[in-house]
Amino acid sequence: MTDRWTRAEERYRQSAERRYRRDDLDWSEVDDYEDDTTVIPRYEDDEDDEPILEPEPPRRQAPQRAERGRGGNGRGGNGRGGSRASGSRGGQRPRRSRAASRKAAERKRRRRNLIVIGTVFVVLFVGAAGFATWKFMNRFTAAEDYAGDPGPLAVVQVKPGDTATQIADTMFAKGVVASSAAFYEAAVRNDNMSSVQPGYYAIASHSRAAEAVVALVGKNSRVGNVVISEGRQLHDSTDVSTGARKDGIYRKIADASCVGTGSAAKCVTYDQLEAAGGSADPSVLGVPSWAMDRVRQVPDRSRQLEGLIAAGTLDFDPSGSPEQILKQLVTTSAATYESTGIMNSGAANGLSPYDTLIGASLVEREALPQDMSKVARVIVNRLKADQKLEFDSTVNYALPATEVATTDADRNKKTPWNTYAMAGLPATPISAPSVDAMRAMEKPEPGNWLYFVTVDKQGTTLFTDSYSEHLRNIEKARQSGILDSGR
Repeated sequence: MTDRWTRAEERYRQSAERRYRRDDLDWSEVDDYEDDTTVIPRYEDDEDDEPILEPEPPRRQAPQRAERGRGGNGRGGNGRGGSRASGSRGGQRPRRSRAASRKAAERKRRRRNLIVIGTVFVVLFVGAAGFATWKFMNRFTAAEDYAGDPGPLAVVQVKPGDTATQIADTMFAKGVVASSAAFYEAAVRNDNMSSVQPGYYAIASHSRAAEAVVALVGKNSRVGNVVISEGRQLHDSTDVSTGARKDGIYRKIADASCVGTGSAAKCVTYDQLEAAGGSADPSVLGVPSWAMDRVRQVPDRSRQLEGLIAAGTLDFDPSGSPEQILKQLVTTSAATYESTGIMNSGAANGLSPYDTLIGASLVEREALPQDMSKVARVIVNRLKADQKLEFDSTVNYALPATEVATTDADRNKKTPWNTYAMAGLPATPISAPSVDAMRAMEKPEPGNWLYFVTVDKQGTTLFTDSYSEHLRNIEKARQSGILDSGR
């Protein structure tokens, strides 16, 4: 065995000397030779591996590999093994795999996101803690409040659905109280706050918060609240029999516009409203588009807003100008009419929205609630037949003094409203119709009626499509005295 090893060693040494001519190589010291090669590590795309692999420590080459190779030029000598040990990769840092690079980038993004989220959380926490501390400290600080005598009245609005906090903000914005917090604190201690209705209120500016709350819930601070009865007209009228004045809508608005009492009261007058309603451009007064063309053609400008201010309870800002007050009321009324279906009423009655409003005003003046739908049908039937309406209410509309009955002379007067003297509808509505009258005119009850007459003072009304029968019904009315004139 020793001889074989000796012979192999000798052959290996001679081969190396012939090839490299390394005279300085002392093969006698081959046992002390240490191979300085580095084993190239193997990489695998495994997400669980570390992205950077450390090289394996160099392995010592045993001399017997030369024997097991294939001679001096075999793989065990200076063949592939030697090439890997001394090649370009020897001693260099191994490269990353693609999966390892992606994983490293993902970890970097995660760290960056955690830092950002943590920073935001800290900022929010510090802010919330500071706000809570401020609120806690302010619990022991009295809210700012006025002291001394109050100032002039200010008009404030309570809107539908307003909370105590919103009302407090309005009071502060209008200069009524020194701070919304002071008003709120006083409001929550007053049980009557729950009874406050939407609308406008006149309250002294620079008031103590508690006094402002008391004024708001009191009965005398409400302003700009007007109640318009069904069938009321714009202008005042006089009863023929009693001579009493019946206040018109302009008068009602003027009375509701006063802010303050006594000599200090500030009001919009009846004359100011009448002038504004008759001279201003209809668009300035809030006239809706569906009535605009017809309103511009009204022969008497003072009556151009007739019927456009609806019956019911309305609120307006009394601190506005006459034009602003009328615009607010007309706009609110138009929305009320539109909610009843006036825009789609033509399918049932064949009329435009404005003509439907005119018809509803006639129904309001001519019929009791239980007969409104039938009277509406009479109007539609007569218009289709091109037959005069001949309503006494249209005769009275243009007269300075009114009554249920009319005279032959009254009926013969030609006016833009007298339906005895002309065919078709009046030039404008003749009153403020109720919602019931609107709905009756928008969808009349089916029937062939062409005539009706109220035959007694209890309101009994008879309908027929026969003129001869209608004449007999008129006689019944005369016998009851309902048609007697006071003129």
